[in-house]
Amino acid sequence: MAIKFQYNKTFLQQLNRELKVRENALPTLIAKESALRLEVKKAKEQAQEFETRIAKEHETLTATNRLWGEMPTGLVKINKVDVIVKKIAGVKTPILDKVIFDVSRYSLVAEAAWIPEGVEILKRLAELKICVELARKKVTILEYARKKTTQKVNLYEKVQIPEYNEAIRKIKRFMEDEDNLAKSSQKILKVKIAAEAA
Repeated sequence: MAIKFQYNKTFLQQLNRELKVRENALPTLIAKESALRLEVKKAKEQAQEFETRIAKEHETLTATNRLWGEMPTGLVKINKVDVIVKKIAGVKTPILDKVIFDVSRYSLVAEAAWIPEGVEILKRLAELKICVELARKKVTILEYARKKTTQKVNLYEKVQIPEYNEAIRKIKRFMEDEDNLAKSSQKILKVKIAAEAA
């Protein structure tokens, strides 16, 4: 993308303003990029931690697999998932606030004695699965924002700022040459006028 410009003071001032905007924004963008890199790393670790906790829960439940066949189907349902939005380095990310469950009525006498504990286990597993999904979504959002910020940093640092500097240099050189030509022609004109007068 080459910058289009004209060789005059107005364009020189405009290019200087635009260059200053980019030079002022660059440190902020670099800081945002590094903050997003750190947050992506944290979010990945958090997602991995939730997945590990789910794996441990499943591991502890393998001994009781045959009992889960006694659990009435449709006993526990997710009614509502409340998610809050938190800004991290200017990027909106989801965080689990709470999960509201619908637990169907069941008879404590007719059902197995472990059913209330089974309901709590199902709630805990469901909440962990929701946490994993939100953590993955957070990673995706943060990685996308980091990628876009990195692209913008590279655009400013490696493309636009050098192009603006080059355009400003060309305009200044052109204006200096024009000024030198004007001065030279004035000197020549003075010499001619002095020669004609003498």
